[in-house]
Amino acid sequence: MDRELPRLRADAQDNRDRILAAARLLFAEDGLDVGMRAVARRAGVGPATLYRRFPTRDALVREAFAEEMQECRRIVVDGVADDDPWRGFRTVVHRLVALNVRNRGFVDAFTAAEPARDLLAGHQRELLRMIDGLASRARACGALRPDFTVEDLILVLRAGRGLAAGPEASRGRDAERLARLAVDAFRAARDRGQPA
Repeated sequence: MDRELPRLRADAQDNRDRILAAARLLFAEDGLDVGMRAVARRAGVGPATLYRRFPTRDALVREAFAEEMQECRRIVVDGVADDDPWRGFRTVVHRLVALNVRNRGFVDAFTAAEPARDLLAGHQRELLRMIDGLASRARACGALRPDFTVEDLILVLRAGRGLAAGPEASRGRDAERLARLAVDAFRAARDRGQPA
């Protein structure tokens, strides 16, 4: 039987929500190098309050990225479920690049060799395995270039991190352009020049 976690007092819940909002914003803007004190300052709480709610940086990172992990999973699961593996692959690339532009910190964590100090390692391994399976299907139908590896997609995501630092008004358009260029580069040679 699942036990329900005790409810926080209203002021404690408000502090927790402000801490998470500040962490998400700072991680999205500046990546994972943001310190705990900067998060506390942005949230308008003292360090002791932050550590009472999140005793370790790992706990804060895990909770701050919970929504992004769910969204990332949905992107990959939807792509894998597509009957047309090439369309599913293209959709994954486009949506992951768009997520990348919105949240630099999450993509830093997801694409790291040691993701967020192993916080996202299981998530990363599972989703990359699913993307690799989708890529195998797209290769088998002749749409994806034969030498594509998942590391190529990670390279595109890492390269796209810089878009988050660009003008906000053009980020979405720039992400779409990067995704189209990447998809065209990933396409089998015989199909190059087709709409991405």
